[in-house]
Order: sequence, then structure tokens, then C-alpha cells
Amino acid sequence: MGKGEPMAAVVEASWRARLRALVESKPFERLVVGVIVVNAITLGLETSPTAMALARPALLALDRLALLFFCIELAMRIAAYGPAFFRAPWNLFDFAIVTISLAPASEGFQVLRALRILRALRLLSVVPQMRRVVEALLAALPGMGSVVALLALVFYVFAVMATKLFGEHFPDWFGSVGASLYSLFQIMTLESWSMGIVRPVMEKHPLAWLFFVPFILITTFAVLNLFIALIVNAMQKVHESEAIGETMRVDHAEVMAELKALRAELAELRRGGHARERGEALAQFERAG
Repeated sequence: MGKGEPMAAVVEASWRARLRALVESKPFERLVVGVIVVNAITLGLETSPTAMALARPALLALDRLALLFFCIELAMRIAAYGPAFFRAPWNLFDFAIVTISLAPASEGFQVLRALRILRALRLLSVVPQMRRVVEALLAALPGMGSVVALLALVFYVFAVMATKLFGEHFPDWFGSVGASLYSLFQIMTLESWSMGIVRPVMEKHPLAWLFFVPFILITTFAVLNLFIALIVNAMQKVHESEAIGETMRVDHAEVMAELKALRAELAELRRGGHARERGEALAQFERAG
């Protein structure tokens, strides 16, 4: 019984290792990406009355086959990694998306069924480049807090000023702090800011450009660039950490290869030593005979 348990553990580790190598292989990854892309196109075509009239059975069949593939792929990954599968955030993300896709098609679950298109977001977890971008965005979130606070303060100050300066003549845009905040947000995005808002205001207040131009310079060209700088810095850190991890993996592989070579040489030396000992013992026996 004591020998059977270690043997079972070795067999389990062996098939888990083979299954893990399969799900981590490049061909399998390309297959998953291909199915995700085809399924996303299929779900998009299902929203077209023309496409559904021409190929409804085929589109529904492709959708079911894609869902079956995702379930099998998820089961393979759970079997390959065991309990460790649920400790990885990206694995939980994939598990949640596939689980939502399994929602029944009854009336009460129509909203969940509409979320099937979320399967396309699995590209974020499958494609390493996309995964790095998302990780960089998440890493930049803590640093964005101070920038968001600064932007909120600037917006509030300018909204109060705009309400007092232009609210009397333009109540729809600047009649309250809330309306001013929305109008200033539109101006910050540079969407119809000149002909839509600023120039009509300047007809009543010719010097209004002294208010709007500094606001645009501060928000659009200064504060928003801080967001970009934080994201770029976070992406650089993620890239550097991955480069360090890759270097460590390569070094580990080289060390293991050298260790195996040393073990092989040591085993060869031991075999040679045993052969010499047997030869000497045989020679002594012959001399004694």
C-alpha cells in the first residue's frame, strides 16, 4: 500500500504534466483564439435578420459547438492545473465567462444570454500581448487616484466659475453646477466645443475665450497626458518584470540541463568504477586458482 500511493502520485503528476503541456502549447492556443474569433463573428451575425433568415440553423449550431469547445477546454485546464487553476485571476475570468454562457435560454435569463458576446473578451486572457496591456492598466490604477482627484478639483472649480459667469445667459449649458460639469466634459473631449458652445457664449461674453482656452490646456493637454504617462510607465514595468521572469526561467532550464549532464557523468563514472572493481576481483580469483 505504501508503494502504491507514491506510484499513483507519480502517474497523476505525469498525465497532469502532459495535459498541461498540451493546453499551454502554441497550436492549442491558436486553436482557442480561432474558435473565439469565429464565435464572436457568429454571435454578431445572429443580430442580423438577413443572416438569421439565410443561415439560422448553421449559426446556432456553430454557437453550440463553440460553447462545447470552451467547456471541454476549460475542463482540460482544470484537470491539468488542479486546485491551482482557481488561484489565477485570468482562469477565474475565463471560468466566469463560460459559466455565464451556460445560462438557460428562458425568458428570465435573456440578459445573461445576451452576455454570450463576452466570450470574445477571452482573447484578453489567451493572447499574451493583450494580457500585458490589461495588467498594465490594472497596475496603473493606484497611481491614477491622485490624477483623478486633481482632475475632479479642476472640473469643480471651473464648473462653479462657469455657472456664475455664463449661467444667466446660457442656462441649458451652465445653469447649474451639474450642467456646467457636463458641458465642460464635452469641451474637454473637444466634441463640438468651438462652434457648439464656446462661440455662442463669446457672442454674449467676448472675453470668454480667456476662460475656455486655459481649461482645455489644463484638462485635455496636461491632465490627460498624465494618465497616458502612468499607463506607459506601468506597461514598461510589466514588460521588465516579464523579461526578468523569462531570464530566470532560461537560467533555471540551463541549470537543470547542466545538473542532468553532471548526474549522467557521475553515473557513468560509478559504472566504470564498478566494472574495474569486478575486473580486479576476477583477476584475484584467477590468480588464487
